[in-house]
Amino acid sequence: MVLTLFAWPYGGTQVFLCGSFTGWIEHEQMILAEGSSSTFQKIRDLPPGYYQYKFFVDGVWRFDERQACVQDEYGTINNIILVKEPELVAHPLLPETFQPSNEVEVSRRRLSLHLSFYKTFELIPDSGKIFALDVNVAVDEAFHVMYEQGLSVVPLWDAPSRQISGMLTASDFIFILIELRKNPAVLTNELLEMHTISAWKEGKLLLHPEVVSPAQLVYRRPLIQAGPDESLNDVALRILQNKISTVPVLHLTQDGTCAQLLHIACLAGILRHICRHFRHCLDYVPLVHQPIGSLPLGTWKREVGSASGRLLLTLRASDLLSSALNLLIEAQVSSIPIVDDDGALINLFSRSDITALAKGSVYAHIQLDRTTISQVLELLEGTHDRYQTCKRTDSLYSVMELLSDPVVRRVIVTEAGSQQVEGIITLRDVFNLIILN
Repeated sequence: MVLTLFAWPYGGTQVFLCGSFTGWIEHEQMILAEGSSSTFQKIRDLPPGYYQYKFFVDGVWRFDERQACVQDEYGTINNIILVKEPELVAHPLLPETFQPSNEVEVSRRRLSLHLSFYKTFELIPDSGKIFALDVNVAVDEAFHVMYEQGLSVVPLWDAPSRQISGMLTASDFIFILIELRKNPAVLTNELLEMHTISAWKEGKLLLHPEVVSPAQLVYRRPLIQAGPDESLNDVALRILQNKISTVPVLHLTQDGTCAQLLHIACLAGILRHICRHFRHCLDYVPLVHQPIGSLPLGTWKREVGSASGRLLLTLRASDLLSSALNLLIEAQVSSIPIVDDDGALINLFSRSDITALAKGSVYAHIQLDRTTISQVLELLEGTHDRYQTCKRTDSLYSVMELLSDPVVRRVIVTEAGSQQVEGIITLRDVFNLIILN
């Protein structure tokens, strides 16, 4: 038997499912997906085979034009579905000590199929605000806006071309701080007040060739974006494959001359969608019941072992800011736990924290080689809200719920009692595990 999800995403008051699997006699009522006002769903346990089905919506027979259909000799159109047992496929990146079970592969296939069904416009809230900066805004002003609005990444608008041309990130601020330290006479605070974002982006390719490929020095990497009608699965894979944190969702005019910025899609938003839809039917994806300590997930200290092949990095509160920034860039990580002399968790330092130095233009006077991590974290308000903790015995789903909060972004695994840091799990880790490449 195979658990099979049927969905009607077009609204209604009462929606029923009927098909060949009920003998076309029984009408099974569908329920609204949690958090949705228009998507009805029903999960059926079916033996492998072909099935025809239809929806009875507010007294009218309907079929989903976006799904596979078949027409009989009388002209009646029904949806059709092939139900089959998922094939067992080994994950190419799993360590030898981890043997994938059938429930792991079944869960990954079901989650990928679910995300392939839903579109990116599902992530767009009914109301809210979205920020974009003109490429001709001064760098100094741009980072003040990012700090004041709590943004770690912001799209860039190029007025002449009427297009979103790129993204400004916290990493750009890190590179600027490093450049201020290396060449204080070349890149001063006064220059940053006049230096535009566009000029900085162009200059970064020359100042920091180590962060781009040789081809990118000649050909600027095109903006990685998504359309509102693309599947959530495609958007998640695009974020993972390009090693980025977000993608702008753009609606293009028919002639392609202007792009409307609709949303900034991120893995946290997609994970929140998954949790909302499967919260009351977790048995449909049994993988999420497993404890995180038994899964090839996250980065761990040497004594625990690391599924990713990378060992956990940590910092002390007394470490210098210059060392921390270089470690973030060289190790290509987004955050590093801060521990005491016993290895117990104190706080977390991440790339996005660096925008706090825009407060009062602190970055213009700070000395990276004389400033400690603890001094930087004092500038942050509510620093402990940026991460959550868990234990190795906690379920994958409990970690997914924590990470679905866009403020959190990573969960630190601590040992019960001692609070020693054992590992860290990020959004990227979770998605590399739960969806198919």
